[in-house]
Amino acid sequence: MQPTSHDFKTNARAALSDRQLQEALSGLPGGLVAQRAAARARLPEFDDLRDYGRDLRNHTLDHLDLYLEAYESKVIATGGHVHWAETAEDACVAILRICKAADAKLITKGKSMVSEEIGLNAKLQAADLDVVETDLGEYILQIRNETPSHIIAPAIHLIQEQVEDDFRRQHQHLPKDRPLDQPAELVDEARKILREKFITANVGITGANFLVAETGSSIIVTNEGNGDLTQSLAKVHIVIAAIDKVVPTLNDAAALLRLLARSATGQEITSYTTFSTGPRRADDPDGPQAYHVILLDNGRSELLGSEFREVLRCIRCGACMNHCPVYNAVGGHAYGWVYPGPIGAALNPGLIGVKEAGSLANASTFCGRCEAVCPMRIPLPKLMRRWREIEFEHGETPFLTRFALRSWAALARWPAAYHLISRMTVGTLKLAAGRRGAFTWIPFASGWTSGRDLPAPQGRTFQQLWAERQKTAALLTPTNKEAA
Repeated sequence: MQPTSHDFKTNARAALSDRQLQEALSGLPGGLVAQRAAARARLPEFDDLRDYGRDLRNHTLDHLDLYLEAYESKVIATGGHVHWAETAEDACVAILRICKAADAKLITKGKSMVSEEIGLNAKLQAADLDVVETDLGEYILQIRNETPSHIIAPAIHLIQEQVEDDFRRQHQHLPKDRPLDQPAELVDEARKILREKFITANVGITGANFLVAETGSSIIVTNEGNGDLTQSLAKVHIVIAAIDKVVPTLNDAAALLRLLARSATGQEITSYTTFSTGPRRADDPDGPQAYHVILLDNGRSELLGSEFREVLRCIRCGACMNHCPVYNAVGGHAYGWVYPGPIGAALNPGLIGVKEAGSLANASTFCGRCEAVCPMRIPLPKLMRRWREIEFEHGETPFLTRFALRSWAALARWPAAYHLISRMTVGTLKLAAGRRGAFTWIPFASGWTSGRDLPAPQGRTFQQLWAERQKTAALLTPTNKEAA
């Protein structure tokens, strides 16, 4: 996937003027947000679980090398194969080699953000392999030649009428007068198309929500069952996962699963939570004949040893996106790469560079909702603030922004002048706003006023209130003589 994160402002403006996108995004507050709140309320120990999850992830990251080696040994012991991929290219080469060895023609895929990160579909198709996404949202996006706009709901930016049009355009062998005006009818049609693909696929590729060092298992969570069919019907099952997905034990995985589903979709647990451990054994009724795991680094080792290591605690629930007012306004594609929303702003600069993605940290109001709902308690505002500082240090911050910050810093060194200019500016704004008390337009703030009014300053300034408080405190404090 070619990043366009550096064009976030342009992408965001286009998103704000897209009526269909705005209609699709309008359901987020009343959907996934409300469902998470209800699920949290039903679990009294939810915050205790968050503390446990944070500590567990920190412990795992502290000993990541040991747990990855333990995981590899267990996979090999159960008949599987592990392939270490330092870069995205290494991962794609390894997967292509496996597919060619299996003489694959058709490949089915479960939903995997890591596969998006490495551009896997394009690589496979360039090698004349037929690749079919089997998650309903991903299948729709493949038809549209689009990338996911959300970690757990890849087609959340679309409305039903768009999907109906896409199905009629793509599935031309089906009757033109078939009804498709109900969600169930769209699902049934996709199921019929995909069922044939599941049966005839040579290779099935899935991601992994967790990798268990204790058993060598990979875990996927879905609500459609497509992941199960992808990995059990094909002769070869390939798991593609980042190195930070490993957890020590099955008990640890179970604890994180309790947090994942509730944070993502508000469910107690997803419809399908599937554990895969190696290829089919002699007495197994089904399953793949070969089991391969691709362990991807792609910059995570560098993050592990940096001040941004906390971002690797993420379990990809998407809660930060669901609650983010910026994501709710512009959607995921505006962020210009695989991981959108607050987690993308904190993670992407570390994976694709500050020059490309450093500006994403500016796409935040720092309201703190992302950190408040993160099941792993990742301090996302702190990480984004640090990326802002690094972007500024690298000279990537826009000229006007740098000029404004330097001007403010210079003025702040002269308190008397700073206070005088502040009082004059506040007074001028009050007079200009008049009785309305707000501005519908103001120079250099059109990005705000184009969508909302800008309130004029009200009452006294902070400095005035502070001075009055200090004066009052001095009057109420007895002198040394009086105290004696």
